[in-house]
Amino acid sequence: MANTKAITDTLERKKIKRAARKAAPAKGPRAGARGENKQKLKKAARGKSKR
Repeated sequence: MANTKAITDTLERKKIKRAARKAAPAKGPRAGARGENKQKLKKAARGKSKR
């Protein structure tokens, strides 16, 4: 991603960011499942909120 910290004009900044995103190479397929590093929850007692 291009460094757009110095640009104060929002629209100009968006244009540059979009162009940088378009020019960046495509990301490959995922190595693992999306939530594989999420903290797993133990089964809670009935009626208790999980989080």
